[in-house]
Amino acid sequence: MRPRVAYSTHAPSPSNKFVYNVAASYIAKGRVYDPSTHVFQFNPYNRVQPPKGGRGKAPRPESGQDAFFVSRLGAVPGEVALGVADGVGGWMDSGVDPADFSHAFCDYMAAAAVAAAATMRGTGRPLTARQLMQLGYEAVCHDPAIKAGGSTAVVGLLTAEGLLEVANLGDSGFILLRLNGVHASSEPQTHAFNTPYQLSVVPPSMLLRAATFGGAQLMDQPRDAEVTRHRLRHGDVIVFASDGLWDNLFNQDVLRIVSRTMAQNGAWASTERGVQVAPDLRPYTTQGENTTSGAPCPTLQSLLATEIVSAAKSASVNRKLDGPFAKEVKKYYPQEIWRGGKEDDICAVVVLVSEEEAPVKAKL
Repeated sequence: MRPRVAYSTHAPSPSNKFVYNVAASYIAKGRVYDPSTHVFQFNPYNRVQPPKGGRGKAPRPESGQDAFFVSRLGAVPGEVALGVADGVGGWMDSGVDPADFSHAFCDYMAAAAVAAAATMRGTGRPLTARQLMQLGYEAVCHDPAIKAGGSTAVVGLLTAEGLLEVANLGDSGFILLRLNGVHASSEPQTHAFNTPYQLSVVPPSMLLRAATFGGAQLMDQPRDAEVTRHRLRHGDVIVFASDGLWDNLFNQDVLRIVSRTMAQNGAWASTERGVQVAPDLRPYTTQGENTTSGAPCPTLQSLLATEIVSAAKSASVNRKLDGPFAKEVKKYYPQEIWRGGKEDDICAVVVLVSEEEAPVKAKL
C-alpha cells in the first residue's frame, strides 16, 4: 500500500525542473500480446548507437511495421525526443517490407536527436520537431538499403522548461491528458479514406511508370506535418501512438484507461477541489522490487503503456463492439458492413510528466 499524500495543483516553480518518465509498449498484428515482454522503459543514460546504412536488419522489437524511438535531445539534461512511425502496408504489393523504412527512419531520428547540439551550433537555433523529421527522412532517402517504402510519423520534443512541440504527418498521432480530461490531441491528415499523408522513397522506375501510364505516388514532405506546441504541467500524461491504437480506441477510451490507472496507483486523486496530482511522482515512476517475490515492479509509465496497448489489442479483435475505424467506414461507405475493431500493428509511447525540485548548487 502506498503512503497517503497531500495533493495539489501548484503552479510551475522557476526553481523546479521537468522530468519526463517514458515507456513504450507494442505488438505486431496477429501476435499474442504479453505486457511483461512487449514493453520498453526509457533510460536517458543509455547510449544511442548510430545507424549504419546498408547494415542489414538490426534486431527489432516485435512491433511489426510500427516503429518508435525515445532518445536524449542534445546535451541538455532531461530533454527528450521521441516518435512513432507506421510503415505503409501498401508497399507489400510491390514486394517491399514496410518495416524497413519505418524502423530505419526512427533509428536515424534517434541519432539526429542525440546530435542536436551540433545541429544547433550550425544554425544558432534549437532543433524543431519538423526539422528532426526532415533529418530522419533525408537519412532514409540516402540509405542504400532502403530501396522503397513509406511511413507516417508523429515526432515530439520535450524541453527542460516544460514545453512540448509535436510534428504530426499522417494518421499516427498524440493525446495530452490533464487531470481527468483531454487537454489536446492531433487530427489525422489524410488524402482520402484510409490514405494518410506519408513520407516515401519511390524507385525511379515506379515514377517513370506513373508518368507514362498515369497515376501518382504519394510523396508528402516533412514540411506538410502539422506542428503544435503545448505548455506542460506536473502530472500530465501524453500518449503518442500509431493508427493501430487510434483505429480501435476513442480518445475517451484512452482517457478512461489513464484516469483509472493513475487513480488506482495514487498519482491522481479526487478531492473536494476536483482531481489533483500527487506532489511527488517519484515513488510511482522509479522501478522498485516486489517485497514478496523480489521481481521488479513496473513503473507507472510502463503500466500506462501496457494497459493502453492491451485495451487496443483486445478492441482490434472484438467483432461486436464498433471502434473509430468502423465509424469512419460507415461515414464514407454507408453501404459497407464493418463490425468491430481493426486488426493492425499497435505501438504507443507514454510520457508521464513530473515537476521536481532542482538540486541546489553549493556556493564555492
